[in-house]
Amino acid sequence: MARTGLSCRAAGFWCICLPMQRVLILGATSAVAAEVAVLHAARGDRLHLVGRDPRKLAALVSRLGGGERVTQASADFSRLDACADIVAESIRALGGLDRALIAHGLLGDQLASERAFAEAEAILQTNLLSVIALLIPLANHFESARAGRLCVITSVAGDRGRPRNYTYGTAKGALNLYLQGVRSRLWRSGARVTAIKLGPVDSPMTVSHQKNALFARADQVAPAIVRAMDRGAGEVYAPSFWAAIMLLVRAAPEWLFQRASFLSGRD
Repeated sequence: MARTGLSCRAAGFWCICLPMQRVLILGATSAVAAEVAVLHAARGDRLHLVGRDPRKLAALVSRLGGGERVTQASADFSRLDACADIVAESIRALGGLDRALIAHGLLGDQLASERAFAEAEAILQTNLLSVIALLIPLANHFESARAGRLCVITSVAGDRGRPRNYTYGTAKGALNLYLQGVRSRLWRSGARVTAIKLGPVDSPMTVSHQKNALFARADQVAPAIVRAMDRGAGEVYAPSFWAAIMLLVRAAPEWLFQRASFLSGRD
């Protein structure tokens, strides 16, 4: 199918058809990122996938059909001083860069993070500091190129400090604030920065969590992420119904979280 910049239907969802894109996915083996990769591969894009586990990366490359359009590299994002090199090597592997998705994260253990700084540090480093360490070289690249799409998966947890996950929420909330600054900084260059405020997803990351009707599947939220990048949207809730839910959550008085066990998530 020719890529004309018009709307088309590909991989089972409506999208904006663009010329072949060089796409970098960091944290590619997460459930959501893998589904995003599937959609881009179906559109004929050139993909470079980066993650921690080389076996999971190889399995994803095989799922995408392999070939020259999909390459991989294993990396540890917790090595903050190596993140700039990871980005530079990825851009070289792709022969340039049109869009990037940062998708790695760590829920961690909220109760443990309250008792020991080591757990809080791990949550903050994975969800905030390592993302910023990747964002800095990526933002510089897109600003210099005066084009591109930079997308980061954050969380609805960053909208309000709640007893159930406030360490994780703190990292995501700070990341949302950081992305607001990057988005405004890059606006005049033509590059666009998207924050995906993701609701809970049924995935290996939440395997120990009791599931309810608010949990989405990875393949349900991936199309919304791709569409948001296509449009260059600023902040997007996925699934979209979380926008209304979090409007109420943000408006709720603090005493309600202190007294209502169903909101606190502690009981």
